[in-house]
Amino acid sequence: MSLKEQITEDMKNAMRAKETAKLGTIRLITAAMKQKEVDERIELNDTMVLAIIEKMIKQRKDSISQFEAGARQDLADIEKAELVILSAYMPAAMSDAEIALEVAAAVAEVNPTGPQDMGKVMAIVKAKLAGRADMTVVSGLVKAALTK
Repeated sequence: MSLKEQITEDMKNAMRAKETAKLGTIRLITAAMKQKEVDERIELNDTMVLAIIEKMIKQRKDSISQFEAGARQDLADIEKAELVILSAYMPAAMSDAEIALEVAAAVAEVNPTGPQDMGKVMAIVKAKLAGRADMTVVSGLVKAALTK
């Protein structure tokens, strides 16, 4: 079962169980998926769906920090609840050691001449680690590997 089908099935189950918070979040995911499909006239695969969910997670994290800075804990709690539901669709996160191994393999594959080759290395790493690692951490590791 694809991730898109899983999300649709979870939406049906949330409707049956009358879980309004979960249902609302899943509807946000499906709306974002349909928007992407309509805009680009494509059929989404699991990688594209993960990218959409990853973007939504990043938005929730940004919103939480903004709401907490503005002393709006009620809104931050709503965003945190959505974040938990969104995170359930992401694959298991990789450990720092596994990420470092992937970065080292990508650097060896590209054989970079310096920091200007960061884009080439990141393209390889991003394809392998999509949805399983925080790309800001990966970017820092790649930058460190290229400046040695």
